[in-house]
Amino acid sequence: MDMFKNFWASQEQPTQPRPQMSADSWYSSSAVSSPSPSHPSTPTESASSSFGGSRHTDRANTLSNVSPAEAAGIIAILKDKSVDELRKLLSDRDACQNLVHSLEQVKMQNKVRDDLQHETLQLARDNLEREPRIMELRNQCRIIRTTELATAQEKLHNLERKKEEILKYCAPSSLLHRLQDTMSKTDEESEALHAQLLNREIDLSTFVQKYKKLRHTYHKQALIHVAAKISVPS
Repeated sequence: MDMFKNFWASQEQPTQPRPQMSADSWYSSSAVSSPSPSHPSTPTESASSSFGGSRHTDRANTLSNVSPAEAAGIIAILKDKSVDELRKLLSDRDACQNLVHSLEQVKMQNKVRDDLQHETLQLARDNLEREPRIMELRNQCRIIRTTELATAQEKLHNLERKKEEILKYCAPSSLLHRLQDTMSKTDEESEALHAQLLNREIDLSTFVQKYKKLRHTYHKQALIHVAAKISVPS
């Protein structure tokens, strides 16, 4: 309603003839609107004037926020109305509201608002319908987390432990250490076999065959050990 008041107050109608007013009516309106110069203005009158000035400023600010297209549309609607109809719009709030709601821009905004409300309500209904399924899935997730997940985590920990053991067993330093142990064991077997020969526990042909095989294995292991130490950084 203030929007139409702003346009009505700010628009000048140079081509439209002003309504004829009698002298008595002109005098009455002048007497009401113009304070008498012989009486100084009271504080109440000053406050009224100040309030009127602020309302005029507010109207000017509201008018400046209206786009030219909106202003042209409103002017096109109001230009064919009579003075009585315009006065009714200023005085009758229901008539002004009916005119506002008949505007295409307002109809479009109302339709968008209704569509958004409808979509919001539909989404809310859909969410409420899905709530039992959501609760069921939450319960299943809780069961999985407390049972199946715990079992899977235990298996994972076992596999990680085995992985660490395998990596440690296959580490270069571990391989070199086991190869050194094997060499020592083969050398000890060779010495034990030599002791059996000295003690005449085995004959010479058996000793030569077994001792030759043990020493061949020992020297082969020794060569592998030396090559591994050279190729593996310390």
